[in-house]
Amino acid sequence: MGSFMSSFFGGGGEADPDEEGSSHVQAFHSFARWQLHLNSLSQTPQLMVVDFAASWCGPCKLMEPTVHSLASKFPGVSFAKIDVDELSDVAREFGVQAMPTFVLMKKGKEIARVVGAKKQELESLVQRHHTASCVQKTRTIL
Repeated sequence: MGSFMSSFFGGGGEADPDEEGSSHVQAFHSFARWQLHLNSLSQTPQLMVVDFAASWCGPCKLMEPTVHSLASKFPGVSFAKIDVDELSDVAREFGVQAMPTFVLMKKGKEIARVVGAKKQELESLVQRHHTASCVQKTRTIL
């Protein structure tokens, strides 16, 4: 039943493998599967970084290794990839007008946005908001 539901919602595993091997970036190819993921993370303080890109976009390809590196460096952060041509409704919903666009979210709300191939800015924002999540968790536990 699980594999049936998984295939119904657009795929099987947790993440799509890339050319370099297993990835910590989850690519979404169906609106239903994206909504399930978004809804599940909207209930938690976990940081999510959504990479809006296109297969034909040069700057998107330039940023891909950076995104994969950040996903490995910050395993507690959820990294999602949306192809704007494949899921244009999702891109429109987020107001994406240029690529790449990275939307950082917590509890279902946008907290930051990076438009363009700005590696340092993206890494800085992920570091800052990831650290804030860790501090919040520590305070909750104490």
